[in-house]
Amino acid sequence: MSPESMDAVFQALANEKRRKLLDFIKEHPGCLVKDVCKEFDVTRIAVMKHLTVLEKADLLITDKRGRDKHLYINVVPIQMIHSRWTTEYSALWAGRMLDIKFMAEQKQAQPDKKREQK
Repeated sequence: MSPESMDAVFQALANEKRRKLLDFIKEHPGCLVKDVCKEFDVTRIAVMKHLTVLEKADLLITDKRGRDKHLYINVVPIQMIHSRWTTEYSALWAGRMLDIKFMAEQKQAQPDKKREQK
């Protein structure tokens, strides 16, 4: 993912209205633009501008059939951003959590050993 693409995703998601639009589209895959417009208390032009930003960030897939434009969420850019930062750190923190788990188990087992020795 190019830095410009990543910037576009972050800029698109920075706006609360666009996040709500994506939530609606996620809950209603294949919905029409007119359905989205009915759901939000803004003008059709404002909705269209937000949808354009989402589409340019590749967060929205549109399927135009005649006069109707069907909308679908594309989570791939979000997943790519997630993978970029979590893959490396997930392994680190998973290892640390295992260390904590083993230490806690050892401490829990120690009082049992003392009781057995008495």
